[in-house]
Amino acid sequence: MASVDKTALRRRLLAARRRVPGRVRAAEARMLCAALEPLVSAGTVCAYVPVGAEPGSIAMVDMLARRSGRVLLPVARTGADGSAMPLRWGEYRPGALTAGLWGLLEPVEPWLPASALAEAGLVIVPALAVDRRGVRLGRGAGFYDRSLPGRDPRARLIAVVRDVELVDELPTEPHDVAMTDALTPQRGVIGLAAGAGE
Repeated sequence: MASVDKTALRRRLLAARRRVPGRVRAAEARMLCAALEPLVSAGTVCAYVPVGAEPGSIAMVDMLARRSGRVLLPVARTGADGSAMPLRWGEYRPGALTAGLWGLLEPVEPWLPASALAEAGLVIVPALAVDRRGVRLGRGAGFYDRSLPGRDPRARLIAVVRDVELVDELPTEPHDVAMTDALTPQRGVIGLAAGAGE
């Protein structure tokens, strides 16, 4: 599938997400939260606040905070040339989010450096799709591509997708960091090939 145009694939996946009725998205968000909860223990978790038609909810972030005690959320910034920089991180505090780039919800300052990602044993990652090998398709800006190499190599990397977005194969590039698991509403947490050796 290496010849598949990633831009066209992203467009198709985003359009399909926008067609999902709000009640279905809400039900799926509850299922995602319930499936993820048993995996969370005390410690640092990196997560994100879903926006638009992304799977998940702020309730999932609240659950992570209750169970783990510390949730770090990404802060996206670009360089002077407009290119993605590695994500910085901020501690999640309910009710203390602000609008960032592209309408993303981010924690308020103070922010931690990109290296804070290495403190997390569990990293919840947004994705448009993920394949059974652990290859993740993001939105294409490159923030996670620049950030995930700095993770703790033992951390679980969980891509959150709808059930139809877990696919057999996606195009891959040398810089891709493989996900260890996928989280889907109907099937819950699914181990991927990248996490099989752990």
